[in-house]
Amino acid sequence: MSLVTVFTAFSPAEAQLVRSRLEAAEFHPFVADELSALSIDGYSLAAGGIRVQVPEAEAADAREFLDAPAP
Repeated sequence: MSLVTVFTAFSPAEAQLVRSRLEAAEFHPFVADELSALSIDGYSLAAGGIRVQVPEAEAADAREFLDAPAP
């Protein structure tokens, strides 16, 4: 299964919030690079952030969900 990044965060809290929103909407998210970001101060920014990913088949719908205005 190929994963696609649908959101990039620079804080673990923001990445986990997005993951939680996606899970509640029945997507199958995965948070990548979170441990690396927590290991070294400032590493998250240097590495390009913490990636929230979903399976490729869900990517377009997940992006649309995240871009929609909050109710």
